[in-house]
Amino acid sequence: MFRTAQKRIKSYLAKRNFQKTYAAEFPVDLDAIAEFRGDAFPKCGSGCWIDQPDALYRVDEKVALGTMSESDARICRKFIIDGYYIAPGLIEDEALDACWRAYEEAIAAGVIELAPEPHGEGDPYPGRRLDPHIEVPEIRQLQWHRDVLRITDLLFGRKTLPFQTIMGHKGSSQLAHSDAIHMTTYPLGFLIANWVAFEDIHPDSGPLVYYPRSHRLLPYLLSAEVGILRQEFKVKGYAAYNEKYEPAMARHLEAYGLQPQTFIAQKGDVLFWHANLVHGGAPRADLGHSRKALVCHYFAERAFTYHDLSGNRTRLHKNGLYAPPVVDPPLAAGAGAA
Repeated sequence: MFRTAQKRIKSYLAKRNFQKTYAAEFPVDLDAIAEFRGDAFPKCGSGCWIDQPDALYRVDEKVALGTMSESDARICRKFIIDGYYIAPGLIEDEALDACWRAYEEAIAAGVIELAPEPHGEGDPYPGRRLDPHIEVPEIRQLQWHRDVLRITDLLFGRKTLPFQTIMGHKGSSQLAHSDAIHMTTYPLGFLIANWVAFEDIHPDSGPLVYYPRSHRLLPYLLSAEVGILRQEFKVKGYAAYNEKYEPAMARHLEAYGLQPQTFIAQKGDVLFWHANLVHGGAPRADLGHSRKALVCHYFAERAFTYHDLSGNRTRLHKNGLYAPPVVDPPLAAGAGAA
């Protein structure tokens, strides 16, 4: 009896601590969750304003009240309806050139090591690198670019937490997927990603492809929804993802009749997309063409963040489950983003 009462009190206090740090409809006891997956959290839908049924009405209301410009309203409407927004020439050439030069210098100095990852015989380009912003300040400056964060803050309706980067010389040829299974939030919907072009992208280079409106038409396909069992990823690794997630996603795209669009970007163009927008990399028709790009993933403040596929919390919570999220080390004084 006494131990039961102790457990109830502990759970109550844990949920109160959760409410102090995170904004969610239902508080949860994070200490009681053995594996962080979507099926471990209450079903409460999305908490992000852009996913609410009255989102377009809210935009019109803000414009009428003068609290949102018409240009920002166009960004929001595009994102709400289609799940993406393209900002042409958002990043200036000087920032892009300085960033790529610093990346190549880090590779030459051995600070960053890249695996070969060939896509065919004679592939001249190395593989992608996860989180190079941790070693290369110039990449972090681009990740924190003020014009980028202004857009993500607008779409989140709250402050942005820059999280992850992926840098690459070439197309990924990655199959269609939603980022939500890899980088997940409670409540759902508090992730935005972007793709920054460092050069004019050739159609044969394996450009980014995306499926407009898939964020609304397709359900969130997380591990439980596609039949990946608890602990299965820890045992089988990406074999479980390849065997269960990718075929399930392909079936959904076919059932809904969704067709991809190709992002033939110009240098400096930035594509922003919704947490559940399905996207991937087109096949590389010509291995000789590079596709220099940076992908950034952003979370929103006061959302609990985890990796549904692996079952782990993100490094934003490295100071403890109930501690406020901690971002990567900040930029040095005077090195603010452009």
